[in-house]
Amino acid sequence: MTTAAAPVWADPGDRRRVLGATGLLARFNHPEVLAAADVHVAQRLGALVDETAEDVLLAVALAVRAVRTGSVCLDLATIGALPLEDDVVLPWPEPDAWREAVAASPLLAQQLLRLDGTRLYLDRYWREEGQVCDDLVARVRRTPPEVDPALLERGLERVFPGEGYAEQRDAARGAATRWTTVLTGGPGTGKTTTVAGLLTLVAEQHELLTGRTPRMALSAPTGKAAARLQEAVQEATERLSPADQDRLGVLTASTLHRLLGWRPDSRVRFRHHRGNRLPHDVVVVDETSMVSLTMMARLLEAMRPDARLVLVGDPDQLASVEAGAVLADLVAGFEDSEVSPVAALRRTHRFGARIGALADALRTGDAAEVLAQLRAGGDEVELVDAAEETAMTRFRDDVADVAVELRRAGEAGDRAGALEALAGHRLLCAHREGPFGVGGWNRLVERLVAERTGVTHYDEWYAGRPILVTANDYDQLLNNGDMGATVRDEEGRLRVVVQLGGTTRELATSRLAGVETVHAMTVHKSQGSQARVVSVVLPDEQSRLLTRELFYTAVTRAQERVRVVGTEAAVRAAVSREVQRASGLRERLRSALGDPGVAPEDAAE
Repeated sequence: MTTAAAPVWADPGDRRRVLGATGLLARFNHPEVLAAADVHVAQRLGALVDETAEDVLLAVALAVRAVRTGSVCLDLATIGALPLEDDVVLPWPEPDAWREAVAASPLLAQQLLRLDGTRLYLDRYWREEGQVCDDLVARVRRTPPEVDPALLERGLERVFPGEGYAEQRDAARGAATRWTTVLTGGPGTGKTTTVAGLLTLVAEQHELLTGRTPRMALSAPTGKAAARLQEAVQEATERLSPADQDRLGVLTASTLHRLLGWRPDSRVRFRHHRGNRLPHDVVVVDETSMVSLTMMARLLEAMRPDARLVLVGDPDQLASVEAGAVLADLVAGFEDSEVSPVAALRRTHRFGARIGALADALRTGDAAEVLAQLRAGGDEVELVDAAEETAMTRFRDDVADVAVELRRAGEAGDRAGALEALAGHRLLCAHREGPFGVGGWNRLVERLVAERTGVTHYDEWYAGRPILVTANDYDQLLNNGDMGATVRDEEGRLRVVVQLGGTTRELATSRLAGVETVHAMTVHKSQGSQARVVSVVLPDEQSRLLTRELFYTAVTRAQERVRVVGTEAAVRAAVSREVQRASGLRERLRSALGDPGVAPEDAAE
């Protein structure tokens, strides 16, 4: 071990500090490493089995931290490379000896922890990862669904006519002949169009073979994503023939929690499970990159083995805020497998060539090409150097212009104009607070508008206030992530207008509780949405939130133009830093698929 002084706490009463911690737990109880909760859990588990070894208790605390920060497990071989501030040096145990000490601990004998190679799991996540692997392998090895090949080919030509739909035809052909499909692609690659066409083809086959219309479910991790999925599928369905539209009918989407049947007595268990399967013949899950390991485990155990499952998403986007990076693990785990269910769409239809080239460079991690695209000039892509005051002043003025127009429309009661201004521009930040965060930009924009108009708002509500719904409101039929604009009606009262699909709703401000001002929003909150112009504010290059996945997700929200606000150092840091989430799912899949005896066909039963 290396030697180091214990972390110095400026405030001895800081709630992040565990006063009763000793040894390594006390040394690692640092703001950047172990939180108080991590230490307390390790102490409690150790007390249950009389485990007192410092290095073992440290491993337990770090395993808890791993789940808290998005990983499924702790890799004892690599955790010592955890990036910390320059002046922080911690006494990491030697990996081989550390693993041996953990392997001999009664915590493993009592199955409170699980050790797989150098990966240390809390028991729950070890079981969930194994279940997800077993269920998926069983599904891809199951005898394929029966289809009429001639009918399928005629349907493909009808639903996806011409060379422009070649990718969609190939993806739908494979999906129609499998129980499980992982449909991937960046924004604007036609994933929803493919889903609508696939559902048409599956319905046609199902009617031929069973004489009835299949039961189909559309779902997504969040209410906002579900609403967008329903809207997008409906738009794609309207481009089909009248007969195919009648075949699909009106499809509605729900959150995964609602699909599985939310239970008030549990946060991780649902009404539908292995003993009470979902009744649907086809289940589509959009925005699968946002699905956690736990939710994927619950979905797979609730699926009938003879029901089709279509997982849709972009593996290069930000992963779930909870533990796991399931979509990326599936794509990597099924790679090179003879029974791979992955279908990738690559041709972009949403935005222009420059934004597409920038997104491709981000996806591949080519920092030089990212900078070249940002510096090339033009109407689609722009780099605003945060170190140049003139450029930043111009940028701040542009952002204020949007807010002033929103205020003008709000005061005039111009509902359409307010919604158009709201949809026209999105200011995205990595942080919630700080000089580069949402809070700082919201306050700055409000101050700039006050300087221009001479009106300062002291009340929470005012005409022109853009709002973001932060919690599902079932009474008002609003979802977390919905956005609205505040306008003054004919009687001078403040109302909030919200665009939901093809309709506009108007609500009294007093009926809205879980909302916040949204002149700026976090990149995480923007997932599943889009705007004509997107401005991305990059934090300082030292920020841990600055990653390639965050940068890519932000850029690909744009339809017509993207502005990146930051320094060259911040851009290079973002491109070079990938989200690191420890997981064993991809290795489990590769191992299971390489051994035909690992999972029998009906293991998912």
